[in-house]
Amino acid sequence: MLIKIGYDIALRFPNPTSVIHLLHVHPSRRSDLIAPEHFSTEPALPVEPYYDNFGNHRGRLRAPAGTLRIFSEAVIRDSGSPDAYVPNAAQLDISEINAAALEFLLPSRYCEVDSELMDFAWQTFSQTRPGWGRVQAICDFVHEHLQFDYHQARFDRTALEALR
Repeated sequence: MLIKIGYDIALRFPNPTSVIHLLHVHPSRRSDLIAPEHFSTEPALPVEPYYDNFGNHRGRLRAPAGTLRIFSEAVIRDSGSPDAYVPNAAQLDISEINAAALEFLLPSRYCEVDSELMDFAWQTFSQTRPGWGRVQAICDFVHEHLQFDYHQARFDRTALEALR
């Protein structure tokens, strides 16, 4: 199947600002693009491409004060197959997880680990079957209780705020 992908992002900066973005198709899927991504900025700015330690194609630019628009459009080929279903996937102890993956388990400014969020998670999901069952229960909860709303969206909304 062919899927049209793209975005039109507008950012307003009160002062000239350096911007690092992660907005390109991952290189592992680049061969699935029907044509190269059409990436541009308004105003037209030089973008320095680079790759991070995970192989992601990133870019760096210097935005002037005012509004910066970032656009991209492409068509990508995809099998349309659903994600893998592995109901017997095990939940590993932290000591068994590959060290390279540990950074993805750390808190961030978007997903706090304060006591309120952690208490909620344990009260809600501690009785679920560890592994795939627990992950599925969390996904089901999110799908049943959260909905994206452009009018409520903010660049700094956290997981705890969304839960509340």
